Amino acid sequence: MSIFTPTNQIRLTNVAYVRMKKGGKRFEIACYKNKVMSWRSGAEKDLDEVLQTNTVFINVSKGQVAKKEDLSKAFGTDDLTEICKQILSKGELQVSDKERQSQLEQMFRDIATIVAEKCVNPETKRPYTVNLIERAMKDIHYSVKANKSTKQQALEVIRQLKESIQIQRAHMRLRFILPAKDGKRIKEKLKTLLKVVESEDFDDQLEMVCLIDPGCFREIDELIRCETKGKGTVEVLSLKDVEEGDEKLE
Repeated sequence: MSIFTPTNQIRLTNVAYVRMKKGGKRFEIACYKNKVMSWRSGAEKDLDEVLQTNTVFINVSKGQVAKKEDLSKAFGTDDLTEICKQILSKGELQVSDKERQSQLEQMFRDIATIVAEKCVNPETKRPYTVNLIERAMKDIHYSVKANKSTKQQALEVIRQLKESIQIQRAHMRLRFILPAKDGKRIKEKLKTLLKVVESEDFDDQLEMVCLIDPGCFREIDELIRCETKGKGTVEVLSLKDVEEGDEKLE
């Protein structure tokens, strides 16, 4: 008696898989467990380091490979690399309940760490501790989303925390040096992007030291570079304008 082994079956071991339902069908990809979140956060850029195989399955654990026509119909392409990227980005990572809980707890801590690193109390300029941010996140009942990066969620947490505690992104301190002939015109254009002008010296050139929201840095840098045709300079004096000591909530 002969044993028939279907040619569309692939056996994989020690694998994590990401599942996505599309066009009424289920599709799965086989990944290295610790690499999925690294890809989603942007830390890992090499797809080959994330995927165990560049194959799309309908069931990873049974080794059943998806049909080419089903993939084309659901994703509008038969490019396996592109399909894998879509599933990796938007699909659901399949892990045990214990693993998922551990993963969410670590992400919660990572989000709190990012918020603590980026923010201060705007009145005292003092940073918050990670434990204090964690407590504040629990108070607002923040729920971690496993398929979103910790950086994206940290920005969302900052927005939500503003409703319950005094918190804002720590300002960057910059020095601008602008040609005299462009100084007044560019200063007017920069006005809405600056939080505080700490010093200003106008002689044969305009030199300003300012505090800005970190989110405006790229726009300011680009504006000065374009408006002065590369003759103006932007220097980062400090990434965070903070006072010594940690902030405490009474």
